[in-house]
Amino acid sequence: MKINIKTIANLAGVSVSTVSKIINNYSDVGEETKQKVLKIMKETGYIPSYTAKTLATNKSNLVGVVFAGHINIDFTHPFFVEVLNAFKKQMGVLGYDLIFFSNEKFHQSGEDYLARCRHFQVDGCIIINGTEVEPCIYELDQSEIPCIGVDIQLTGKNSGTIMSDNYKIGAKVVEHFYLMGYRDLGFIGGRPDAEISNMRKSGFLNALESFGLVVNENWFVYGQDFYERSGYDAMNEMIRKGDLPRAVFASSDLIAIGAMRALKEHKHAVPHDIAVIGCDDIEAAKYTTPSLTTIRQDKDKIGKLAAMMLYDIMNNQLEASSVVVEPLLVVRESCGSAV
Repeated sequence: MKINIKTIANLAGVSVSTVSKIINNYSDVGEETKQKVLKIMKETGYIPSYTAKTLATNKSNLVGVVFAGHINIDFTHPFFVEVLNAFKKQMGVLGYDLIFFSNEKFHQSGEDYLARCRHFQVDGCIIINGTEVEPCIYELDQSEIPCIGVDIQLTGKNSGTIMSDNYKIGAKVVEHFYLMGYRDLGFIGGRPDAEISNMRKSGFLNALESFGLVVNENWFVYGQDFYERSGYDAMNEMIRKGDLPRAVFASSDLIAIGAMRALKEHKHAVPHDIAVIGCDDIEAAKYTTPSLTTIRQDKDKIGKLAAMMLYDIMNNQLEASSVVVEPLLVVRESCGSAV
């Protein structure tokens, strides 16, 4: 007789969903029922194929991927695609597969990330930062499940964080503008409450102060996210205010590309009328007209480090830690000399 989950349910006198909950360690099944089902599974020799290795080794060799935030960064953003690709390759070398968690039906279902991670018995999680991060992200961070955050600060005892030095990114931009002869500088950020954007803004403002440059509030505008449309709308807002800066730092390359499109529509030449520097060094930055000067985040290194750090945390070889990766200025055509 072929033994399957329906057979176990019939022998135990319970529903298939109850057996499934017991297999996946749900807490809403009575202990007596749980022990009865487990006893029948043992007597029949039934081991679900999905959990066979997990039951034998207490490891699933699965790593969860979570895009945090009500407004999240996803597969349409080239920076995180490259980071995740490097992460995936390194986790594969280490013997792990990835499982992606969606949040599209999150509020309707009432489930949270921690419950779903426990359901699929993941060994750890990578959490990608977004905007308006849900409280349950930090519940996952504070749980027993090892987590590594990319561009999001985690504080759990089983968690780590990796990101570029975002303060230095802002400072490098101001330094380069200053060396090229620009003194009237503006900034386009993501949402005003976006943590990473605000780190870059802080480094930018501190550097302005260090060089004795004036801060003009009209030259600081924000979008809704880190995508091209936000840059386009934000630059149009800056243009509507009247007097423009001589150079603008956009807090992502996609924002910079959108901003340059708006400038072109209003007959402002880049860099002759206004210079632009972006951030990320996505592949498209080489092919804009003019090509985009930007701050490179080492996406391959971030992805590989995230994988190695998570692996070490999962295997009790590393305690909670935070790693900052050095950014690099990449000079192209969108920021020529002003002198």
